[in-house]
Amino acid sequence: MKIRLTQKSGVEDKSAVITTVPHKKLPSLVDGWRFNFKKHAQKKGVHAYVIVCEETPDKIEGCLIFEMKDAVAPFMAYVELAPDNKGANKKFENVAGCLIAYACRLSFVYGKDDFLGWLAFEVLEEHKADEIKLMALYCKKYGALKFGNTTMVIPPEAGEKLISQYLK
Repeated sequence: MKIRLTQKSGVEDKSAVITTVPHKKLPSLVDGWRFNFKKHAQKKGVHAYVIVCEETPDKIEGCLIFEMKDAVAPFMAYVELAPDNKGANKKFENVAGCLIAYACRLSFVYGKDDFLGWLAFEVLEEHKADEIKLMALYCKKYGALKFGNTTMVIPPEAGEKLISQYLK
């Protein structure tokens, strides 16, 4: 899927794509990432997606692991930005939004029955304060709702808004 990545520097947007790659090309801990996407993508029923700029197709800007729980419930298992897309000096502004919106899109494609359009995910951080801060960000920026202690869901209405905002 073609998208546009917004550069933090305010320079023109970059053409990019959300695509699948062989698990051997996915980022891992040794590449400076927090999650080992190579390992997680090997599980049955899991699908890995990456964002790459069209002019630098070998440079992964963000990664997503999506799966279906019990074959009916869409679940965003892992989402992470490339190390140079984090913090004050990040390269692109909207990588996370694009990946989350793409997961929402998948929830409309693969969700079944009452789960159609709903996207669930867990927020687990080492420190509780960081967990609370991240949950607040997901609520405010992406329309997520807290469901239990660490589970969050993005309802269909918020998902449609994210798809329209980040993928069109």
